[in-house]
Amino acid sequence: MHPLVKTTAIALQSMVLAALFAGSALAADTVDINTADAQTIDRVLVNIGPSKAEAIVAHREANGPYKSLEQLAKVKGIGLKTVEKNRDRIQLGGGAKAGAKSASGASAP
Repeated sequence: MHPLVKTTAIALQSMVLAALFAGSALAADTVDINTADAQTIDRVLVNIGPSKAEAIVAHREANGPYKSLEQLAKVKGIGLKTVEKNRDRIQLGGGAKAGAKSASGASAP
């Protein structure tokens, strides 16, 4: 019985390592939430399905580009925990850069 336990432990360790490597490969994908379509957002982000991805795009179209990741929590069905899980996968390009430039220009004397 002892060899069986050892074999099982080794198999479990192997599966955990495989899952970790697979997770890191997926984490390499990023998405610019200010320019991406709903299908891309759905594919790249964790715990974001097609309807939430559509809601992200609709919110962006109605309110302008996202200036911070935390603004995603304003989208119905997306909380700060989901934002944190996806922090390394999200980029704020596109309109956010233009918005940041105009904000810094407005604060200049």
